[in-house]
Amino acid sequence: MLSALDLSVRLTAKEEGARLVRVQAQLLQLRLVLGGLMGEQQIGPPVCVLFEGWDASGKGGCIKRLVAPMDPRHVRVAQFAAPTYDEKRHHFLWRFWPALPGWGGMAVLDRSWYGRVLVERVEGFASEESWSRAYQEIAEFESTLIAEGMIVIKFWLHLSSAEQLRRFEARQKDPLKAWKLTAEDWRNRKKRKAYSAAVDTMVERTSTPQAPWHLIEAEDKRWARVKVLETVCRAIEEGLVQRGMFVPTPPKDVRHKRW
Repeated sequence: MLSALDLSVRLTAKEEGARLVRVQAQLLQLRLVLGGLMGEQQIGPPVCVLFEGWDASGKGGCIKRLVAPMDPRHVRVAQFAAPTYDEKRHHFLWRFWPALPGWGGMAVLDRSWYGRVLVERVEGFASEESWSRAYQEIAEFESTLIAEGMIVIKFWLHLSSAEQLRRFEARQKDPLKAWKLTAEDWRNRKKRKAYSAAVDTMVERTSTPQAPWHLIEAEDKRWARVKVLETVCRAIEEGLVQRGMFVPTPPKDVRHKRW
């Protein structure tokens, strides 16, 4: 699965700029339609975009471009790290409910409930019985959300071990980015084989027609950012069509703009 991705794909700065301007304008239009602020002015289904991926794979950069064109009141970004002591007292999905969007809303999750079958599996934070059971629990959880109308868009950002190391070393030398690099990141690198196996299993067992995994070639950040935004727009449009709702025509006259 991950090994089948072509990490040689690239975009020039000019290509990225031109495609980002178009897709960000399209995304803004779709978001206003979903929020009942444009078009037929009927609120649309909730949209939940979640990001998983290797450390330093560019999740933050993709999220930044994704939310940049929107009014901050129209999208919520939530980040999830290791569960707290109190959160561990509940079912592992419990802590994610408050971040989920309602009708007309949109949420972007930096990490998600898939931690149960990734880091908690590989690091031994969850028992084998618990993480083995979690695949079905997650699939049923997402099925419930989708049955209520939610559009669920899932990304895994993939890059090579060599490129990850290069980014780690660059972060280490940059005083404004060094905070992103932790001892845990270095430790996780040593378990890449185990994590790769966990990712492949996760994709195989939790990718469904209603909520497929989108595997993003993130060796080149420009390519990854554009592909993520174009995928989000396409998924929202498909979701609107499936629900018999109005799909706006993408804006044609889009001038260059820095969001």
